[in-house]
Amino acid sequence: MISVGNSSDQLNERLANSGFRFTPHRRQVYDVLVQHRDHPTAEEVFIRAKKVMPDISMATVYNCLDALVKSGLVRLVNLDRGATRFCPNMADHGHFVCDRCGGVFDVGLPPASLGMQIEIPSGFKVNRYDIAFHGQCPSCASQG
Repeated sequence: MISVGNSSDQLNERLANSGFRFTPHRRQVYDVLVQHRDHPTAEEVFIRAKKVMPDISMATVYNCLDALVKSGLVRLVNLDRGATRFCPNMADHGHFVCDRCGGVFDVGLPPASLGMQIEIPSGFKVNRYDIAFHGQCPSCASQG
């Protein structure tokens, strides 16, 4: 994953390796995702990007998100039946969903070597996994 402080050159390289060119719009959309890491929807990304780049359109945001996902810079997060969210954390991890406020938070998972083993039926091949925990975040839990 590209860290927040890394240059446009590194973002450009990842995009180029996937057949995409670097654009200021893609940079802005990526910056929106790494600045807060709160798993925003495309609409939320659009609203945030528009504050800095007023000429950006919703279609451009969707195209940028698609390029970032296909370049392996961002992953899709689908939780229940809600809108797709976007996460720039490309390390293996799960998500915690607050059932009260709707917040989505990254949750580290132990490596398989520490005993978290899931039996996959014979013949199946796992390409990726999605693990989500549901409950209340600390802020909501403290409210009772």
